[in-house]
Amino acid sequence: MLAAARSEVNSVKNNFSRRLYFSTIANDAAEIARENGAGIEIAEFCTAFNMDTEFEIWDDKVRKEMRGIEKFTFHAPFNELCPGAIDPLIVEVARRRYEQAYKLMSGYGISKMIVHSGFVPQMYFENWFTEHSVKFWKEFLADKSADFELCLENTLENSPEMLCNIVKNVNDKRFKLCLDVGHAAVSGAKFPLSNWIERFAPLLSHVHLHNNFGEKDTHNALCDGKIDVAFAIRRVAELAPTATFTIETSEIRASVDWLKSEGLL
Repeated sequence: MLAAARSEVNSVKNNFSRRLYFSTIANDAAEIARENGAGIEIAEFCTAFNMDTEFEIWDDKVRKEMRGIEKFTFHAPFNELCPGAIDPLIVEVARRRYEQAYKLMSGYGISKMIVHSGFVPQMYFENWFTEHSVKFWKEFLADKSADFELCLENTLENSPEMLCNIVKNVNDKRFKLCLDVGHAAVSGAKFPLSNWIERFAPLLSHVHLHNNFGEKDTHNALCDGKIDVAFAIRRVAELAPTATFTIETSEIRASVDWLKSEGLL
């Protein structure tokens, strides 16, 4: 029995370490990725105007971060972007920015992109938002490469259902879900994290890991908050064993040290 338990722990550890990325919102992400054989998630263009204003500076920064690293994901811009918006001009802005991000990502040789849903509970009816999001993402994916993977991330949603429905209705094998455990703990707190994982699991491709105390989306180190991050990693490894993980904190070292202390890295 003890040998079986050790084997299971090693299996989770090996699976997780092979699928681990660090977000470049942290200045130490690239350095620590190289130390640990991890990948990085390019976050410099979460702010859309970085693709326009002083692009050469941002591009140079990204290319330096990528040196010596073999695995990458790309976080698309999200500020004020809403593919399910009521105003068609806002939808067009979202389309333009996502196309711009796709072209940039492809130029870096990256195939997995994470996008926010753009949903604001006080603004939209879920049925409206679902219908118009499905239409948007079907059109967006129509001319994209076969190896492209798009991951829809929960942000302000208070339950897993709407995003599951959007991805299911788009019905494209390249369109998956990204579970952000920190967002789920704040906006979706009425649903236990286990419920989010179980509902997302059949469509889950990516996970954002950070911690908080359930009141604000503070992107704390994995050990600093009330979220049982170790449980989340182990449960995802069980239910969605091909999913990748990004540590999305403002500093990486403390989270990596904690993962090692938990036997996960």
